[in-house]
Amino acid sequence: MLIRLAAVAGLALTAVPTFGQQIYDIWATTWDRSSLFTYTNLSPNPINFGSPGAIGQADITINEDTLAQAMVGHGATLTDSSALILNNLKARGVWQNQNSNNYWSILNTLFDPTDGANAAGLSYLRVPLGASDFSANVYSFDDVSGDTSLSNFDINKAPSYLFSVINDIRGINPYLKVHILPWSPPGWMKDSGTMNGGNFNSAYTSVYANYLLKSLQGFQSHGISVYAIGIQNEPENSNPTYPTCKISASQEAQIGSALRTLMNANGFSGVRIVGYDHNWNDAAGYPVQLMDDAASAFSGVAFHCYSGNFTQQDSFHNAFPSKEVYFTECTGEYGSDWWGDIKWYMENIFIGSVTHSSKNGLMWNLALDGNGNPKLPGTSSCGTPCRPVVQVNSDGSFVYHQEFYAMAQAGKAILPRDVNGPFGQRLHLTIGGARAQGLIATAFVTGRVNPSDWNRYSLVVLNWDDRPDGTWNPTPIQTTIEFRDAQATYTFPIGVTTLWWYAPSTSFDVSEAQEDGKQEALEVEAEGRKGAQKAKAQGEKKPFTAWVHADVNGERQRPIELAFL
Repeated sequence: MLIRLAAVAGLALTAVPTFGQQIYDIWATTWDRSSLFTYTNLSPNPINFGSPGAIGQADITINEDTLAQAMVGHGATLTDSSALILNNLKARGVWQNQNSNNYWSILNTLFDPTDGANAAGLSYLRVPLGASDFSANVYSFDDVSGDTSLSNFDINKAPSYLFSVINDIRGINPYLKVHILPWSPPGWMKDSGTMNGGNFNSAYTSVYANYLLKSLQGFQSHGISVYAIGIQNEPENSNPTYPTCKISASQEAQIGSALRTLMNANGFSGVRIVGYDHNWNDAAGYPVQLMDDAASAFSGVAFHCYSGNFTQQDSFHNAFPSKEVYFTECTGEYGSDWWGDIKWYMENIFIGSVTHSSKNGLMWNLALDGNGNPKLPGTSSCGTPCRPVVQVNSDGSFVYHQEFYAMAQAGKAILPRDVNGPFGQRLHLTIGGARAQGLIATAFVTGRVNPSDWNRYSLVVLNWDDRPDGTWNPTPIQTTIEFRDAQATYTFPIGVTTLWWYAPSTSFDVSEAQEDGKQEALEVEAEGRKGAQKAKAQGEKKPFTAWVHADVNGERQRPIELAFL
């Protein structure tokens, strides 16, 4: 099936719709902030799909035949500082009766996944194990030097408000996925003797694996189910001013293998181990070596934005197409351009990284104050203050920053349509036409709990063509949507637009995106990272199956096993 968008001169088509699909729901954030995650319901005059006509300024074609990765939700990191800021706001409401609703207003706006809610529905939360550069002090869960039995391990070295805020969020969003990982092992497991900088000592491999298992158990004791755990944040970074640690790919592989064994034996077989968690620039190096050494231990790897570019994710994905790709950190800085940031985030993370196989997109701190505080005393990180998703001021007022609007627009397209339904699954697309350079986009299909209900098809479109003639001239792009040989028209303003419509499911089902949102691997790997092979035929020859590869805009896509009757 092909869905095509093409720009023409009118908003609505005169042809009678052939399938009954209609666009009613539109969310928009525009460059001039006249719309900020603003919802428009087009009833009683929806945009109808009718007979195809001429294409116009832009032409977006979506290939519905093959599905890419299932999404798991966007989000941010709940550092100790973020939890403190939010908890203080909650306490202000309880004890001082000032801005008493602001805490819950923020959490609901950030995390409520309810279909139709005026909320971003963020569904992925990254949480440091122990101190980071956004903690009040340096600590691990066992700072007793040489305690290889970990008899002094105490998950409650983390501030109590960290767990209470997580559980408040879980109460709002039942789909919340919690991803935990340390910024450093305990200092006594390193050559530096401190959590601030240094290198991991391999003699503590089994001890550290047990430390991570106890961290999982500690979160469980607070009622928090963990979706994924990492070995080390940014393992190629050592900074003596805040918790960091260099851990080589071979060391991480050994730790991951030991941890996987412990997890499987202790009731955590369903928890993912996600490796690397560092920059794009080494995508072909560290994470590939990690899979070469211990592919069975790791579900996949995660990337950050601080060096390289999102297309480098392909180096890893092409080597290990059945492994998962996550994007877990990028920060904005105070003083940057609002619209420029929106464009960058969409191009590089919420459309770019996702188009190149990422299952999510995360920003750094969820909440800080207007100066990017509180930070760990003495840290050199965020020399230009890091900007959070939401800024909470000392008087209890708050501001949602550009990070929020980018994530909210992208997140609306992938949230479950039904209670306990699946998240969206990415569809492939190409863009052509005279003004093709003005749009970048991604598309998703969201399955339904009741298979007789129509699936939801969503588009996230960035119109960034604010200088079509080389000078500042923000110009909308008239675009037609062509879906299953039917066509509708919409004019995309300069900004980000999310829209959707409904259609019957095709013979290619999306049910594999249900349950935990994980797309089952549709390929087998031969000899490590030599690519996917054709699957061995099973049973009778009916139906006939074949491995199909797509190439979209030069991007090699995930192979899909299709059944032909």
